[in-house]
Amino acid sequence: MGPRPFKMALFIFVCLLLFVASSRAQFMQDERHVEVALRMIGHQVLLSSGDSLSRVLPIRTEEDGRYRIQFESEFAFSPEELATTINDVVRETGMATHFIVEVAQCGTEAVVYSYEMQLLEHKDLIPCKSRGQPKACYQLFFTLLDRGEPLAAAQEVVQGPSNGWLSKLGLVTYSLLSILFLVLLGALIYLWRRRKNSKVDPNMISLGEYRFDKRNTELVLGNQRTELTGKEADLLLLLYKAANTSVAREVILNKVWGDQGDYVGRTLDVFISKLRKKFEADPKVKIVNIRGVGYKLVIGV
Repeated sequence: MGPRPFKMALFIFVCLLLFVASSRAQFMQDERHVEVALRMIGHQVLLSSGDSLSRVLPIRTEEDGRYRIQFESEFAFSPEELATTINDVVRETGMATHFIVEVAQCGTEAVVYSYEMQLLEHKDLIPCKSRGQPKACYQLFFTLLDRGEPLAAAQEVVQGPSNGWLSKLGLVTYSLLSILFLVLLGALIYLWRRRKNSKVDPNMISLGEYRFDKRNTELVLGNQRTELTGKEADLLLLLYKAANTSVAREVILNKVWGDQGDYVGRTLDVFISKLRKKFEADPKVKIVNIRGVGYKLVIGV
């Protein structure tokens, strides 16, 4: 992957990550607004039953997406008054335009009363308006079928039109998608760093498992570095340039030692022996003696 496409891909993933993060923040803000509105419903229901002291217990979100409103004390209610109270709060907070309310007994969770309301189309299904329910322990289940203003804009950003993908997949799946974007972004960063670090260094020569650092005259094997003398480095470089090809003794002596002294063949053999020992960790790298000719650096496959 070239630098320009890679940067473009990285930019796209960063944008996606920012979108996921901002959308999730908006969604969580939306949920907090719904919870506040539901607590308002709970308090108004208690007030309409003449109870101004009891508490509304924490709102719970069920696995099926319903919200559960629980109360500290028992109360009685009139279906018509209950529906009016709830609808007024929903209109005031703008939390929904289409919803279902279920009143269930505590413990058994048997539904004793329920109704469906669609505010925008002025349609409602409110049965048994005048049939009062006796004082007992009740809990309300609230199902949002379509969120209203001012939550509609947030819904469009997070989940698209009503009944969109977020409402179907749920917050858990949404969180997993966020993690997936993070993993993909991390993979891109890792590949970018690896590509950056893998750029060819002209001073590093690969010799099997080893690397020959020409600048520092060192052999590198993993984290281990072995220093070479100036002559050892010159000798190794000469053999490397003619790898898998024989180099005559006279050529080696002339190129490496020149006119610096009266070196004989035995001196060359000593240097060859030292280099061989430094390559012992990789049997695929060998310095072979070509009888009557010279030496050859063999780098195996």
